[in-house]
Amino acid sequence: MNRFLLSFFMLMSGLVFKASAQQFILSGRITDTKGTPISFVSVYIRNSTYGTTTNEDGIYRFKLEPGTYDVVYRYVGYKERIDKVTITDHNEQHNVQMETDVYQLKQVSIAAKGGRDTGAMSIMHKVIAKRNYYLNEINSYSCVIYVKGVQRLTSAPKSLLRQGVAKVLDLDTNGRGILYQSESLSNFDYERPNKVKEVTISTRMAGITPTFSYNKASDLQGNFYKNIFTINGLSSRGFISPVAGNAFHYYNYKLAGIANENGKTIYKIELVPRRKYDPVFRGNIYIVEGDWRIYSVDLQLTSKDNALNLVDTMQISQQYVPIKDSTWMPASIQYAYKGKVLGFNFEGYYIGIYNNYKFNITHPPGYFTGEILKIDTASNSQTAGYWDKNRPVPLTAQETRDYQKKDSIAVIQKTKPYLDSLQKSKNRVLLIPYTVFGFTATSRDNKDSLYVYPFLQTLFYNTVEGYGLNLKVRYSKTSDDFKTFSISPAVRYGFANKMFSANIHSSYTYDPFHAGEFFVNFGTDVLDLNNVGTRSLYFNTLSTLLSENNYVKYYRTEFGSVGYKRELANGVLWSASLSYANRTQLYNNSYNHIFTNSKTDYTSNNPLAPAGTSADDRSFLFPQNQAFTFNTSVKFTFNQQYITRPTGIVYLEPRYPTVTLNYRKAIPGVFASDADYDFASVDVSKDHIRIGLLGYSSFKLSAGDFFNRNALYYMDYNHFLGNQGTTFDPTYVGSFHFLPFYIYSANSAYAEAHYQHNFSGFILKQVPFLRKLKLEEVVGANYLTEKNNPNYSEFYVGLQRLIFRVDYGVSYAGNKKYLQGIRIFYGIR
Repeated sequence: MNRFLLSFFMLMSGLVFKASAQQFILSGRITDTKGTPISFVSVYIRNSTYGTTTNEDGIYRFKLEPGTYDVVYRYVGYKERIDKVTITDHNEQHNVQMETDVYQLKQVSIAAKGGRDTGAMSIMHKVIAKRNYYLNEINSYSCVIYVKGVQRLTSAPKSLLRQGVAKVLDLDTNGRGILYQSESLSNFDYERPNKVKEVTISTRMAGITPTFSYNKASDLQGNFYKNIFTINGLSSRGFISPVAGNAFHYYNYKLAGIANENGKTIYKIELVPRRKYDPVFRGNIYIVEGDWRIYSVDLQLTSKDNALNLVDTMQISQQYVPIKDSTWMPASIQYAYKGKVLGFNFEGYYIGIYNNYKFNITHPPGYFTGEILKIDTASNSQTAGYWDKNRPVPLTAQETRDYQKKDSIAVIQKTKPYLDSLQKSKNRVLLIPYTVFGFTATSRDNKDSLYVYPFLQTLFYNTVEGYGLNLKVRYSKTSDDFKTFSISPAVRYGFANKMFSANIHSSYTYDPFHAGEFFVNFGTDVLDLNNVGTRSLYFNTLSTLLSENNYVKYYRTEFGSVGYKRELANGVLWSASLSYANRTQLYNNSYNHIFTNSKTDYTSNNPLAPAGTSADDRSFLFPQNQAFTFNTSVKFTFNQQYITRPTGIVYLEPRYPTVTLNYRKAIPGVFASDADYDFASVDVSKDHIRIGLLGYSSFKLSAGDFFNRNALYYMDYNHFLGNQGTTFDPTYVGSFHFLPFYIYSANSAYAEAHYQHNFSGFILKQVPFLRKLKLEEVVGANYLTEKNNPNYSEFYVGLQRLIFRVDYGVSYAGNKKYLQGIRIFYGIR
């Protein structure tokens, strides 16, 4: 009997516990006094870390256990409302009507000299005085962040709609429809001063991926207490926060009114930029009296005033709420944008909702590594039912239909007939794309691919080989665990010297999470004497045939090599290789050209031949030789940050300069090797160093020496990335604008330095007719010194827009002017 009573008691206790832990849904619709729904209203439980926002139809929904709650409803422009809501044993419907907030002016605003609002200025002085305190108030915290993004087309040219665009983009007859929507749930941890770690638990996407996106929780960590507010992708510059330490140099402030929100006095401050085209916000910031902290912001950036890329306007709204004692944290942030391109009008938004804050967490040692984001392997495999249960913001009817339609399409796209049709379509060869970009054929599951290099790299001409063919393909295969094997066979034939070459380059990535890779290469080839690169086959063909400038000099090699690389620890990448090569000097054999250039004649294939040497010169550069070489390097990326995806690692732009140590040794006697030398160098570089509002800088420093040169041949020299001709490629820091490709190559100690700064439009924004072009100003300098050619220098200025850039520069060899002129880059090799 006692056993029966005990079992019954335990059963009933379990049922009671289960009932007490059961959750019910609190939902409702929020409207204004006219019945119009209000989108993106913050709804949260007072004195808690739990909340949500309404969707575009003004509907909210979240789960609560039985009890009585103070529910806070907040949105910029409306009076804050607190309703007491009781949850019993069923779902609760609670609709809310919000009143427009009337911010009244009182005697706090007094006009002074220059029309300044001294009341507003006094308020903002107090806010800025507490900026550092609020910036550093929390040592650490964690939270759950839900991110949602939607992009829709609002109109499209009717002529294009009639041509089938509407069907492809799934638009209605007016050219409207959802192009893209996404959502994600992530755990987010932060620790001062800049340690972050995000784990994406689940993610969902449907539609055409937009040009820019903010799908990570870290993308929406907007903090206006920092001096500079950055928006990745839309501008290479940052924007001055309204509460920055130097904000008074950029803003005047106007007190737009005062309101009382549940016992708190809130000041509405209008931002008045001092100068029209400064990188500043327009709009309003709301301040809590006494605490002098940010209550909310409602700010705007425009392409007209701020030179934004991709969009015309960007609206930024953020709500801060009290979480614990006097601690306020963001409850939500929203980026809403509009734009127009080629007659298509689009708009969209990204919203981040922060829940379950926990403060001053003691993270275990080693918790914060360089991994700032980890995307769970099963993150994109959650069902629609999972999202219905866990998303804090309900879908609108339109969003639901769009997901259902695209989910149905996704099911169809997995059927055999569709996959067969798709594979046939996407593997179709199109002449113009193949000519410039090449052709890729993929298997149905995208694990196998075959890439045929473009025609521009297939047919060539140079003075050594004459007209020639360079046929090259790359096959790659990815396994289920994302290990990748790649092999690239190539054949090359020159019709003038009748030389046939064939080679294979292969690699096997066995550990995509630590850059683990083996490679094996062998065969015969015709190579550039400058092993860091000069001009591509395509550009060298053009310059040779059109202007009789045979810039590139070649030699013959029979080679074989094996190599290995792997990350030894986060930020430490080691690579090593052994190679053998039999090298032979080549000579010019063909002198064809389309146009005759009276000022230019073809030059010898010996780059060190004296000026004026005839093109058919066969002077000695190096004897036929063999080299067995060991090469190794270690690259240090300090505090390296990366994203871990299910498919592997994605490394982010390093915060500090990277240091690379290189060592190369030619070992004599092995396989009859003739070469005998030792070379070591060190490189230090850093890209995109932000210089406040003045844009960003990049630099590279390099130095090295041959400390044994018993047998050293020209192709073993240390070569530099020079440039000859009006086009230059690449434009990254480390390349020269005017340096000849070969004559400065070093067989002894050298040092080089490169510096470049991009002002990101800081100067040209003042010029009315240039401002609309959104050009970026570039200045830079390059320097090289080595034993045979000391103190070579270059200085240049340029203008850049996306992949297009034009520079003008001048170079000096010692104290004498060497070359000057224009260099053009347009992104096609």
